[in-house]
Amino acid sequence: MSKYIFVTSGVCSSLGKGVASSTIGSLLECSGLKISMLKCDPYINVDAGNISPYQHGEVYVTEDGAETDLDLGNFSRFTSIQLNNNNCLSIGKVYENVIRNERSGRYNGRTVQVIPHITDEIKRYIKHLGSSTNADVVIVEIGGTVGDIEAIPYLEAVRQLMREQGKANALSIHLTLIPVITGGELKSKPTQHSVKQLQEVGIQPDILLCRCSASVDDAMKKKIALFCNVSEGAVFISPNIQKSIYELPVIFHEQGLDKKVLEKLGLGNRTTDIRQWTDFLDKLNHTSKSVTIGMVGKKDYLDNCYKSVQESLFHAAVTAHNAEISIKKIDAETLENTANWEQYFEDVDGIIIPGSYGQRGFLGLLTTVKYARENNVPYLGIDLGMQLMAIDTARSLCGWEDADTTEFIQNSQHPIISLPEEQLGPSETVMKLGAEAIDITEGSKLYSVYNSNHITERHRSKYSFDRRYTQDMTKQGLITSAKSAVDSQTEAFEWENHPWGIGVQYHPEFVSRPSKPHPLFCAFIQAAINNR
Repeated sequence: MSKYIFVTSGVCSSLGKGVASSTIGSLLECSGLKISMLKCDPYINVDAGNISPYQHGEVYVTEDGAETDLDLGNFSRFTSIQLNNNNCLSIGKVYENVIRNERSGRYNGRTVQVIPHITDEIKRYIKHLGSSTNADVVIVEIGGTVGDIEAIPYLEAVRQLMREQGKANALSIHLTLIPVITGGELKSKPTQHSVKQLQEVGIQPDILLCRCSASVDDAMKKKIALFCNVSEGAVFISPNIQKSIYELPVIFHEQGLDKKVLEKLGLGNRTTDIRQWTDFLDKLNHTSKSVTIGMVGKKDYLDNCYKSVQESLFHAAVTAHNAEISIKKIDAETLENTANWEQYFEDVDGIIIPGSYGQRGFLGLLTTVKYARENNVPYLGIDLGMQLMAIDTARSLCGWEDADTTEFIQNSQHPIISLPEEQLGPSETVMKLGAEAIDITEGSKLYSVYNSNHITERHRSKYSFDRRYTQDMTKQGLITSAKSAVDSQTEAFEWENHPWGIGVQYHPEFVSRPSKPHPLFCAFIQAAINNR
């Protein structure tokens, strides 16, 4: 039977609950345990697919095509779990299932209520994840903060589960904030109030994980333990990291967090081997070269919205090339409104445009692609970043000034990019989601990256290149180097007479891990280092 760890947070959002949960999962894997992870989101959306990146960051896509919360990206990068739709649960999905059951008459005429029907559905989902994966430990991250009205059904379900499973099989870890006020004094009162709120819903935390920007002495830990009703050895600190979030497994291990979790769950005296993390940090702290990558996107998108891309670049630089990487974030709209826009690229060794939606900043992105092509700067385009290569070629080299995507312009005479149903030829679907087989052209730059004719990569796209323009692109030096094995849609472009310029329709960033960086990012970083 699986054991369960429930991770909650209080005081404020964005304390790093997803990273903390992922770190705990990694340490348990390093102890030889099989784990699974679940993110419980309080929003009423059925999934993250239609949520603006402004509000919720990037949409992480799993192998089976689920559009999920960005925390699943952390789950993937810290652990070896093969994530799918079962690893993310929104309250919208819960209500959808309950209403479907009610319409089917499965409640035998009973009045459908939050308790027990909503909470029972949440419990069923959590327990099913444990039984279906046969995991030793299931880590359940409850989104939002304690006190949020949206989180109440989840917390009630957790309270019931902890009572049903028993103390030896269920563990509560609560993440809080210890602020530092003027003068450098640490204040524990916010943590005390947060724990009190959790206790009011019937959950007594077993372990406290306190986020603090300063060091916390034993006296403060004892005070927190006393006022929050936890044992003195169950208060741990999550400090600000120095260079990378991948320092946390080592930090938590040195504090004994993994040992305390194993002890409370009755999982024996296990040895936790964290060499994969110490080896990575050793490389990070002893780099032999440096590289600067210009990442061009929309101003408000440049952090969490491109999280997986940033992490993939970081993995490739450190693990594959022993290089220190600096990511220069460049706002596409700023490029549109600046006369001397070339100055933003003077110190970059390579340029990347991640995938995004919407017309804002389009001309700045297009200018970036043209600059990389004409100045032989290594370039990697993902999704829209690939499509822009075709639009730039059409406008700059073919002379079609109106060439565009129907996502932005409906009456273009040269709709280079459009929806599959707008194009000639058969199409099975509008939205591509999840893993799909791809055929690579032998002899292409992309082939040298993978050393294979056939690969599988994850997708999240509606619009695609119209194959009617393939010959026009090829004549101007934009080569099609990969096609879908399913519907023959174009999957990759590359500039023929260019040191390294590749655009891909798929999203390689979703599968990169610190110890196993994606080969496409590794090749891009190598090209940037050579350019430097």
